[in-house]
Amino acid sequence: MPGDLTDYRRKRDAARTPEPVPDSAEPLPHGDDDTFVIQEHHARQLHWDVRLERGGVLVSFAVPKGLPPEPNVIRMAVHTEDHPLEYATFSGEIPKGEYGAGTMTIWDRGTYETLKWKDDEVDVVLHGERVEGRFTFFQRGEGWMVRRRGGPQDPAW
Repeated sequence: MPGDLTDYRRKRDAARTPEPVPDSAEPLPHGDDDTFVIQEHHARQLHWDVRLERGGVLVSFAVPKGLPPEPNVIRMAVHTEDHPLEYATFSGEIPKGEYGAGTMTIWDRGTYETLKWKDDEVDVVLHGERVEGRFTFFQRGEGWMVRRRGGPQDPAW
């Protein structure tokens, strides 16, 4: 599933966007596969990008309604192209006319534990500043979904 930035690079022009666009000759970095970031993305439609470090990239899901605050609530999660690890610290304005144009801010970040990682199911526990809990991203038909497991999110979320 993770480990290739070809689609990411193809969709971006490094001369026109402030997003990090690593050179294709650079080797992928390898961390501990435990960093996550959630970015609030005011693009054509507001959504939250959930990014999980895995195999030298950030595996990414666009979640239009945000992560579910209650157990067993299922929400759509669009699996998007892998992003470079440098994206975990990116906030800024993606210029009009560019892929993903709009304002991107970091909504939460932290570490995560992997409970299961398969091509059609990713089960993780997020430990962030705002989000704490277990989430399962899973394929249903042609698309992806996400659900919260365990207890509800803290009401201050």
